[in-house]
Amino acid sequence: MNDSEFIQLTDGVFARLQQGLEEAELDFELPADGIIEVEFDDGSKLVVNRHSAAREVWVAARTGGFHFRHDGDSWKDTRDGAELFAKLAALIESQGGTAVSFG
Repeated sequence: MNDSEFIQLTDGVFARLQQGLEEAELDFELPADGIIEVEFDDGSKLVVNRHSAAREVWVAARTGGFHFRHDGDSWKDTRDGAELFAKLAALIESQGGTAVSFG
């Protein structure tokens, strides 16, 4: 995958993520290109960012850090193979108590 393909794929990730967060009425910020910070009522954050050098999407949550790599079909956790949006939904519900769907 080249740089432009990676950017295009991750732009899709961020658009889908933003839509789900907006529908769930969660507070989030876009402090820089390729970064989304979700802030929860208790002040904790979940951060999603694109890591161009590794061609991965990285997630930092209260429970730890996660790296996702595109396998040609979807973004999978490099450790356990979990799908990105399923993992994000579980992390957000666990950390913030809000159910979210990324359609």
